[in-house]
Amino acid sequence: MKIILDAMGGDNAPDANIKGAVNAINKIKAEVVLVGKEEIIRSKIKEFYGKGMEEISERLKIYNSTEIIEMEDQPTVAIKQKKDSSMVVGFNLLKQNKGDVFISAGNSGALLAGATLLVGRIKGIDRPALAGILPAYKKQLILMDCGSNTNCKPINLLQFAQMSTIYIRNTFGIDKPAIGLLNIGTEETKGNELVKESYRLLKENAEELDINFIGNVEGRDAFSGKIDAIIADGFTGNVFLKTTEGLGKLVKKSLKESLLKNIISKIASVPALPAINRFSKTMDYKRYGGALFLGVKKPIVKAHGSSDEKLFEYTILQAEKFVENKAVDKMIQAFDKNRN
Repeated sequence: MKIILDAMGGDNAPDANIKGAVNAINKIKAEVVLVGKEEIIRSKIKEFYGKGMEEISERLKIYNSTEIIEMEDQPTVAIKQKKDSSMVVGFNLLKQNKGDVFISAGNSGALLAGATLLVGRIKGIDRPALAGILPAYKKQLILMDCGSNTNCKPINLLQFAQMSTIYIRNTFGIDKPAIGLLNIGTEETKGNELVKESYRLLKENAEELDINFIGNVEGRDAFSGKIDAIIADGFTGNVFLKTTEGLGKLVKKSLKESLLKNIISKIASVPALPAINRFSKTMDYKRYGGALFLGVKKPIVKAHGSSDEKLFEYTILQAEKFVENKAVDKMIQAFDKNRN
């Protein structure tokens, strides 16, 4: 297996990308191909580790590219004009079966455009979407869409629910994952026209499409452990995602300050440190990797734009599992069956 990593994409590129790849290489079986300016990548590895890349691992490779798609670039224009950018080269390697999964923390709009134009949508899916993974009570929660489609139609949300079901079933082994529609209330009549019409479509088609639709879900109930995926348009989903990440940081920071406030709280916290560390890991969104780009013909993972080396490491581990579970192949089969 080959994992293609855009070494030049993201706020902390290429340093965090390279360090994340090196941290992950001995925890996976796959080969990691760093796509970017070879001279810069090699010099950075020498600077960080005092040795050449070949000495670190024979499964760590470089594929040279000369351009970079910047965060401020117009997505479609950048994909069409910067043909030797690390992102476009990565997409083409994936399309040509020279890699099994592509990871980038670069321009989200360009990633969406490139995935659709260069790799291609699965037949039967109108819009691919980002499936973010969040912590929930004793399980993980899929948030779909978490930022790729800000303007959606009800059919898109129906397909998001179907894709989420297929992914969860094949990745986590949950036969009937509970799928909820993110809304301002649980009643069927609540919400704007998009949500109300999406509710109707989900309710009417759930049995035929094998979706375990449990109805509307309020944000406060999303992490109860009773729900496996919540469905939303990309605008609402992204606001929900960023709010959740911010709240997680607040809880961790407040807890740490409380425990270190004085000598008495410090001493009292010692017996609870194992439990505190477990809690901290659960609330750390970095451990859940990037967002899976579902609905395209090949596995693609969108890492956070602000990814550090730890998040890149976990995203690479996640990407390997994404390929091993063959969720994309099974999604293609399912939508092909529905069309026939």
